[in-house]
Amino acid sequence: MSIFKFKEFEVAQDRCAQKIGTDGVLLGAWASEDSTPDPDRILDIGAGTGVISLMMAQRFHSAQIEAVELDEDAFEQAATNFENSPWGDRLFCFHASFQEFFEEIDETYDLIISNPPFFNSSNITTDTDIKKNREQARFDDALPFEELIYGVYKLLDEDGIFACVIPIDRERHFLGIAAHYKLFPARITHVKGTESSPIKRSLLELRFCESEIKPDLLTIEISRHLYTTDYINLVRDFFLKM
Repeated sequence: MSIFKFKEFEVAQDRCAQKIGTDGVLLGAWASEDSTPDPDRILDIGAGTGVISLMMAQRFHSAQIEAVELDEDAFEQAATNFENSPWGDRLFCFHASFQEFFEEIDETYDLIISNPPFFNSSNITTDTDIKKNREQARFDDALPFEELIYGVYKLLDEDGIFACVIPIDRERHFLGIAAHYKLFPARITHVKGTESSPIKRSLLELRFCESEIKPDLLTIEISRHLYTTDYINLVRDFFLKM
């Protein structure tokens, strides 16, 4: 679908290689649920369609939300989606790499959020333009975890939160890099599709302080299109049919 309709906004996605998916919506609904109840300044790294920024605008009524997107088509689409939303005056998208962005910006953010690219370039195997663009949006040569976390380290307020979603098999590596910059997990939710399926994703919140935490578990479906109560409660403010 070129237009994805949520309860309070719509997202055009025909110009974006990476379409709206479960990861981004989960992160947008989960991030800062209790940790920072009313952030003033939010940054979305790798905006894509802008869906996470729009979810932040719906959730946090007074927040100013900035997004950064490298791909020109995605940047233009996100900017248009922002303008067409009820919160256009609180949303702004920069057309730049995150590396360029964090070298230029001196201000800090209460909440930084990202659904980062996470495949390596060795995964690129196709020659068609559309598949290349889709894979470009998901592989991390453009924004390695090291540079992502370094940029977050520079831009995050000392009491702020960095929220992201990554593959479970890269969680240890990611947290190791974060620890080098004194960013430590304050909340972790592991995500699996069904009760019998393996854990695939890790939702992380990191802060500049160490604490003892125990990951919790979110299962999305009981069976095909029959969703768990936990998942419904998390996303019901956004999806039309929840």
